[in-house]
Amino acid sequence: MKKSRTKKILKSIESIKEEIEKHFTKLEGNINEKNEILTRYHIKEIDKSLLDFLEKRLNLLKADKNLLKQYKKRLENLKAKANSQFL
Repeated sequence: MKKSRTKKILKSIESIKEEIEKHFTKLEGNINEKNEILTRYHIKEIDKSLLDFLEKRLNLLKADKNLLKQYKKRLENLKAKANSQFL
């Protein structure tokens, strides 16, 4: 893979990480505020969009997926917290 292509992919990974962190912050706030609709939205956005996109980028680089695993574990913990509040 070309050096410039690798650099663009790395930059996109950093951008995705920033978006994921923004959504996690909003998700945590929505859980604390007991806003079920926005909580579900942020869970779905992180799970179905951002983490999938991050995984594809990591696959392109054949990079270690520990970061992806950490995000998934964090999301699962927040899902469990949200489910316990909204049941």
